[in-house]
Amino acid sequence: MKSALISVFYKDGLAPIAQQLHALGITIYSTGGTQQFLEKEVGVPCIGVETLTHYPSILGGRVKTLHPAVFGGILGRRAEAQDMAEMQTYAIPEIDLVIVDLYPFEETVAATREEAKIIEKIDIGGPSMIRAAAKNFKDVMVVAAKEDYVALLQLLQQQHGATTIEQRRAFAAKAFEVVMHYDMAIHQYFTPPEKTVEQVLRYGENPHQQAAFSGHLSTLFQQLHGKELSYNNLVDVEAAIQLLLDIKSVAREPVFAIFKHTNVCGIAERPTLKESWEAALAGDPESAFGGVLITDHVVDAATALAIQEIFFEVLIAPGFDAEALSILQLKKNRILLQLQPNIQLHKQQQKTLLNGMLQQTADEGNIVEYKEVGGRKTTAEEKENLLFANLVCKHLKSNAIALVKNKQLVGKGCGQTSRIDALRHAIEKAQQFHFSLEGAVLASDAFFPFNDCVQIAHAAGIQCYIQPGGSIRDKDSIDYCVENNLAMVFTGLRHFKH
Repeated sequence: MKSALISVFYKDGLAPIAQQLHALGITIYSTGGTQQFLEKEVGVPCIGVETLTHYPSILGGRVKTLHPAVFGGILGRRAEAQDMAEMQTYAIPEIDLVIVDLYPFEETVAATREEAKIIEKIDIGGPSMIRAAAKNFKDVMVVAAKEDYVALLQLLQQQHGATTIEQRRAFAAKAFEVVMHYDMAIHQYFTPPEKTVEQVLRYGENPHQQAAFSGHLSTLFQQLHGKELSYNNLVDVEAAIQLLLDIKSVAREPVFAIFKHTNVCGIAERPTLKESWEAALAGDPESAFGGVLITDHVVDAATALAIQEIFFEVLIAPGFDAEALSILQLKKNRILLQLQPNIQLHKQQQKTLLNGMLQQTADEGNIVEYKEVGGRKTTAEEKENLLFANLVCKHLKSNAIALVKNKQLVGKGCGQTSRIDALRHAIEKAQQFHFSLEGAVLASDAFFPFNDCVQIAHAAGIQCYIQPGGSIRDKDSIDYCVENNLAMVFTGLRHFKH
């Protein structure tokens, strides 16, 4: 890379990337608020895009980057002599890295009914630059979401500004997905709402409570077998799908997870689906009874036979082999759900509260940064397990602790009123099912208020930790890790779940 274009709405996690680009001698082009942030708050020099376009930001900010000098630099094919000659003729610089995110359209729709404000949050230049960079992935790296900042920073640090075609293609695929979801949200806003389908449920959380579901379940999955989904089934299915959508960012092999009362009580990643199931079940075979199961792979016959040995309520998968389906359908009430391709859950969450409505954006992402603060650096294997554990912990009720070893949940503490109780519970669970915690890693959904959690975990054999950080007493935990040569990572992203 020789040059980068940065134009973002969200500045979280951007500073270390800009600093690394500057350290590598990479020229940074930027716009408006992003340029001010980088120059004034981060201390990194930038070149304003208007020096390329020779136009200021006009029409109230609607037109800033829509210019051949910008798009030529992104779309120019380095291997095409005519492209390069034209770029030289018109003094268009090559742009090798594009970091652009999108205006918060969904958040604005959730926050206001003023159409003028909503319309102004329809991004035009952002999606155009993202699509252009992704199209030209053979020459250009594109980052379209802050969730990918950590991965980009690692590439910049480890590869000194160079990228491979495989890496650029992978980031391009993510970029097209971001734009696709954004366009779908805008389409939904402009499309008159369909008549809501209401399904009366057998009962609510308890038999004496009435319940109904309003929505379109068919957009997410097809029910292949079993009784009608209950209120509690639907709540657990939502939790399971949320985890599945998250875990794909860190999993390379088949994953199987088991849910009970919206908490993940077993999860593992292994070379085969059957092995993943067996490892997930081994993490807590007691809690798995009557649970909701989910996997990211098509269920085969061997796995179906293994699953058949326990009682469960629901199994969710992207597909089922014919033989596996016939095995699993032997129990008439067992619910089998086949996921639709490329599903997305709403980015906005709502909850009735105090005779009103509470709204928030979904808890997206895993970490903002991967900041080593302990007495030693994490190994590559530890890092994989830490990122896996952090996502698992995100899907446990707070206060939550997840203990992971070899991509397997071996102990968990959730829904506790103190973090130290969650830790004790997690350790007890691991010991109950005879797991050694030597080599295990620990994830916490929020910061350690004191160093007692690190001390107790260390005594149990754990030497590697991941947590958001942010306590006024972070230094106590850091000092303990330094003194005892333990690894600790701060993520900068809390994952409370109530």
